[in-house]
Amino acid sequence: VQLQASGGGLVQAGGSLRLSCVASGRTGGMGWFRRAPGKVREFVAAITRSGGITTYASSVKGRFTISGDNAENKVYLLLNSLKPEDTAVYYCAARDYNVRRYSTTSYDYDFWGQGTLVTVSS
Repeated sequence: VQLQASGGGLVQAGGSLRLSCVASGRTGGMGWFRRAPGKVREFVAAITRSGGITTYASSVKGRFTISGDNAENKVYLLLNSLKPEDTAVYYCAARDYNVRRYSTTSYDYDFWGQGTLVTVSS
């Protein structure tokens, strides 16, 4: 399975972006991670394959929303109230189709997209 992420860009603080990720085949639980300059990759949000359960990092909870479209093998991340510290390359990730649950741990994911850059100016 290949993942293609898109939707990144340059936005002012307080603005919004919507990231998209499309998978070439069916997947299990999916998630978004990010890597800021000079920092390690960190968990952002995840969703079960059914889309019924989501979870977020505390730093983005209430500002970001993850959603999915199983029919289209897509997952989205809506980023609201963006802050300069949200600047990072955002990666979508997917688990094997047989694993419905999400995970907040990057090692649990089997497939990764190439990343899309989000830059938030102050």
